[in-house]
Formats: sequence, structure tokens, C-alpha cells
Amino acid sequence: MSQKVLLSSKEINIILHRLACQLLENHLDFTNTVLIGIQPRGTFVAKRLTKILKEEYGVKHIDLGFLDITFYRDDFRRGEKPLEANQTKIDFLVEDRKVVLIDDVLYTGRSIRAALTAIQSFGRPSEIELLTLIDRRFSRHLPIQPDYRGRQVDAINNERVKVMWEENDGKDEIYLINK
Repeated sequence: MSQKVLLSSKEINIILHRLACQLLENHLDFTNTVLIGIQPRGTFVAKRLTKILKEEYGVKHIDLGFLDITFYRDDFRRGEKPLEANQTKIDFLVEDRKVVLIDDVLYTGRSIRAALTAIQSFGRPSEIELLTLIDRRFSRHLPIQPDYRGRQVDAINNERVKVMWEENDGKDEIYLINK
């Protein structure tokens, strides 16, 4: 197994700032927009973006939530071991609001499909956008594309993208791992 660094901590930070600027450009003050990180790994991206928007770009208030999609996935009963659900935390209304779903890696599109189904439990958004830090564009099983993408990666099927976060893994770094 070999691994190659795709993005360093500095590069991740630059990409997060660019994504924050794109969000700001399209949503201005976020009064009608909510950010929702898909559990578990999308929450790190969502928290970082919210922090950048508030601290560096002066956005006063952003509704930030976290969505667990475990039991909405089409493959949750296929594995040998039981899945552990994460916590959903959405303490605001999504009805008639713009929702930005946030995840770290867009691979097959199945997690996003599950998130689209799960978010309907909280109301009917006026619009849903997708932000991903890494887009594995040649691996899609469903016709799902991000509205905001950090980096596009052409990884073949036996390669995997591993995202590490300071808060969880001790450092910010993204690897391409060849199995």
C-alpha cells in the first residue's frame, strides 16, 4: 500500500478560504441559507467554513447543522457488522430556505442521495446545493455533481482518498492511497 499527499495543511486552508468566498458571493448574509455537514466527516468541513465566514468575513449569524444519513443509505443492511449512527443536530427550520449540504469527499454519490432523502424529514428547502472538499469525478454511480468543489481528483477504483483533520486525526492532510 502506497500513499501520496494530495493536499497539505496550507493547501487545505487556501481551498477552504476559496470555498468560503464562493459561498459568501452566492449567499451574502446567510439569512435565508443554512449549512449542513453530513456526518461524520462533512462536519469538519462545515465547522471550518462557518468559522472562516464568521471570523474572517464578518458574517454575523450562520445556521449550522449536522445530518446523520446512516439509515437512509441504500447499503446500510449489506454489511456484516452493525452500523453506528451519528447524531443529527438541526435546531432550525429548513422549510423554504436554501440548504448547502457539505461533505469531505464526493465518491459514488450514494451518501449525497441519502442526505437528500434525510433532509426532507426536516421540511422542504427552497433549494439544495452541494459543497465537497474533494470530488472524485470518475467514480460516480449516480448523476450528482457538486455546486462547490475544493479539488477534483482523478482516482481509479483501487485508489482511495483519505482526509485527515487536526481535530480528529492530529493534522490536516489529504492522501491518495493505492491499495
